[in-house]
Amino acid sequence: MFLLRSRFWLVGWLALLTVGCTRKTVSFNSRPGDLAVTNSGAPGDSLTTTGRKGAPKLSIAGRKAVLTKEEERAAKEQEKAGQRKKRIKKNVFLGERIKKGLVKSGPKGRNQVIEVFYYLKTFKQPNPMAPAVFYFSTKKHSIYKAVGELDASTDKVLHGPYKKMQNNQVLETGYFANGTRHLRWEKFDKKGVLLTKTHYEMGFPRDANISYYDAGQTMLKEVVPYVNGKLEGDYAMFRNDGRRLWTGHFENGHRVGEWTNFGDYKKYPHYVFEYGETGYEPEVEEPELIREYSHGGSVIFDKEKNIDKRGDADPDAAPVKDARRPGSHGAPTPRPPVRKAQDRRPGYHPPAATPPAVSPTPPSN
Repeated sequence: MFLLRSRFWLVGWLALLTVGCTRKTVSFNSRPGDLAVTNSGAPGDSLTTTGRKGAPKLSIAGRKAVLTKEEERAAKEQEKAGQRKKRIKKNVFLGERIKKGLVKSGPKGRNQVIEVFYYLKTFKQPNPMAPAVFYFSTKKHSIYKAVGELDASTDKVLHGPYKKMQNNQVLETGYFANGTRHLRWEKFDKKGVLLTKTHYEMGFPRDANISYYDAGQTMLKEVVPYVNGKLEGDYAMFRNDGRRLWTGHFENGHRVGEWTNFGDYKKYPHYVFEYGETGYEPEVEEPELIREYSHGGSVIFDKEKNIDKRGDADPDAAPVKDARRPGSHGAPTPRPPVRKAQDRRPGYHPPAATPPAVSPTPPSN
């Protein structure tokens, strides 16, 4: 009897040991509720504990995020947009809308001169007190320096970047602002060597000597341009009523190109004289008269076109009232000539047409 009881206890202990050493298996297809009920007695098992917040779901563990081609393209464009710098609008300069233009002059080929420029899209009359104003003529398809008020229908006021090239070599570059030179201007020779560098402020050279008629500096009298201690740039002289009296250009301390005298005329020039082509040669002592205008703007003398009407009747003079009685066959009263008889001799230069003397060096302050 004792042996039977001892065997029974031995078999029981072996059964308990077998059950305790057996590894438990968990099915991943089972529901969390089933695991909690079945294994409620094993609180330390991480596989059976589902009550923690933020625990990863086993069904999506290791899965990679897959983007469509459109989403991937949109993400790349967004990344590039963040790295890309904002572009400055090329059709706006100093707050004004502009348009691009191009002018070709000279023979075709390597020696052809190309000018790339911009002009105001909406016409705006330039400052009448500026030393020099430049515009593009749609009639003649060229760039000119203004001598009076511009015509809104045919004249385009230069405004924006400017570049002059020949044989793919830059000869001159700078900026225009409402028809006047602005900021830095540079000139190069045909080999690309820098010749001059000038800074402007709305047409006025930075180092120019500017004088006024009044103490309040409201009535401009004279603009004498200086660069590095030499006369260089556009010269202008005004009357005390604000009208122009003289305009011209200096280069390397010498007068060059055309010098215009307005005299007593209100809108049109009177005399145009010509100096040498370059300032690196001795200055011409006696400039040559190449054009003359009447007070109404009519050409009465042009050397290049071989026009000389200085001895004829003034085309802009008011017609003289005919004092003849009706039925008379006498000669009508002629209109007065453009010049007086003593002023029509060859080579005559009016005293008022002599350019004013200018100091070769800037005055010391």
